[in-house]
Amino acid sequence: MESSSEPPVSLGTIVREWGRIGIIGFGGPPAHIALLRERCVENNQWISHQDFEDAIAATNLLPGPASTQLAIFLAWRLRGTLGAFVGGLCFIAPGLTIILLLSALFLSGHPPMWMLGIAAGAGAAVPAVALHAAVGLVPGSWKRLGDSEWRKRRWCCYALVGALSAATVGPYLVLALVICGVIEVLIERPAAPKARLASFNPLLLIALASVGSLSAVAWVAFKVGALSYGGGFVIIPLMQHDAVTTYHWMTQGQFLNAVALGQITPGPVVQTVAVVGYAAAGLGGGLLAALIAFGPSFAFVLIGGPHFLRLSANQRLQAFLTGAGATSIGAIAGSSIPLGLALSHLWQLCILGGALLWFLVAKRNVVIGLILAGGLGAIAALLGAPVH
Repeated sequence: MESSSEPPVSLGTIVREWGRIGIIGFGGPPAHIALLRERCVENNQWISHQDFEDAIAATNLLPGPASTQLAIFLAWRLRGTLGAFVGGLCFIAPGLTIILLLSALFLSGHPPMWMLGIAAGAGAAVPAVALHAAVGLVPGSWKRLGDSEWRKRRWCCYALVGALSAATVGPYLVLALVICGVIEVLIERPAAPKARLASFNPLLLIALASVGSLSAVAWVAFKVGALSYGGGFVIIPLMQHDAVTTYHWMTQGQFLNAVALGQITPGPVVQTVAVVGYAAAGLGGGLLAALIAFGPSFAFVLIGGPHFLRLSANQRLQAFLTGAGATSIGAIAGSSIPLGLALSHLWQLCILGGALLWFLVAKRNVVIGLILAGGLGAIAALLGAPVH
């Protein structure tokens, strides 16, 4: 996968196409991937079908928001380093702008009751969104196990560890991810090639972070952007503990609102960290959190882009991702427990029950479900239901 193998497109085209996706990209990674495929493969034939699928596989090997990394990588393929920066910024900026504006409204000192109701209603559906996200990741992760019953049993154990860690020891969730990944590498070691793994990102990132002098907001954002295997939801329990318990930047209810805002705005759920940063230090904190959370995605693509095919073929890295990926799925499901416990009103439980039916039984759209939940919350507030 070399950037020079494809004819370059103009930067204006990158701005127009990636910016459009950033504006209309509601619905998370599936929507983002579909839009990128439509523009890069089907409409313009800039990239072949096979190269597009290889790009998806390669970016899924990396921690962090996979659809964001895919957008950056495809822009890099078409226009090199400058294209990667321009495409990535155009993909991220619209949703980030919207979520920071909404943060100013929802976190203001005296928002109107109907707005508080919208936040409380949408927040009540968030635990169901987490379960829905976990269920959606299971088939792909299960498929990579093949026919081995022993691998399937280990997968279940890793998922259970992730669920329990997210539900009970959120601050140490990243450690659980890394340990399960390393265990799987050691178990699969006899079948792995003798070649040394050139880049072991999770351990390296933890080592670098441990000696850094990052502020609290920057450190929280770094963990979100660099260590979130399986999507942004896997880091929710850790972010919740940091924002609510450790630093007291937000209440439990405000954190639920932040997660809901990350779902109803275009772009990845990782942008939730911008709301946390805003709560901690205003607009500057929100922008700093977003910059640091998305920084690793640019670094991974620009540094590792030429080597993605080799990474995807590395058996040890595949083994690590099997263990860490199963743990992350369990963690996403387990995050629904602390998110559910953060609900403070009986009427919110009714909305949560409806959201579970909407997402898991009817299998309907997440964004529409959150908008409906917010509408119900607004009605409840106007009827006098408590929203604080």
